[in-house]
Amino acid sequence: MDDIAPGIRIRPGDPADAPAVLHLLDAAVAWMNARGNTQQWGTTPYSRKPGGVARVERYLSENSPWIAELDGAPAGALVLDSGPSAQLPIGPAGEPERYVRLLVSDRRHAGRGIGAALLEHAAGETRRAGARLLRVDCWAGGGGELVAFYERNGFTPAERFLHGDWPGAVLARRMG
Repeated sequence: MDDIAPGIRIRPGDPADAPAVLHLLDAAVAWMNARGNTQQWGTTPYSRKPGGVARVERYLSENSPWIAELDGAPAGALVLDSGPSAQLPIGPAGEPERYVRLLVSDRRHAGRGIGAALLEHAAGETRRAGARLLRVDCWAGGGGELVAFYERNGFTPAERFLHGDWPGAVLARRMG
């Protein structure tokens, strides 16, 4: 367990965290929609999307999930994998890597560094796994705010892609 930022504790996640992660995802959809962003994750709460609950349960049982807690309550989640989803039009890196499959934080605590702390934890896990590359894909639409967030956290744009009509970007962070 890590204490990376003041008051934030990061612990391993497990299948029992599914309700908390689904709550974070549902709140993120509502927050995005309230800001006029209906393209990134749509308008349906994640827990009601076809396959949404099963995907979260799979992430928490088949991947490397991490939960950020603030004052003992889940405030963010990160899921690491060994490569991108086979559903995306991007390929493996061609070298050992860790891949951020999910990053979500509680917008009620915006500005507390929860997402940044989880990404720093992911960098540490990447090093511990003996890999030198951490990648993530994200929505590249709107004003590019999400891409800029990853850039502020040490990632550089690597490629752009379209998944249907969803504009995406892959960003990479090299480990020193």
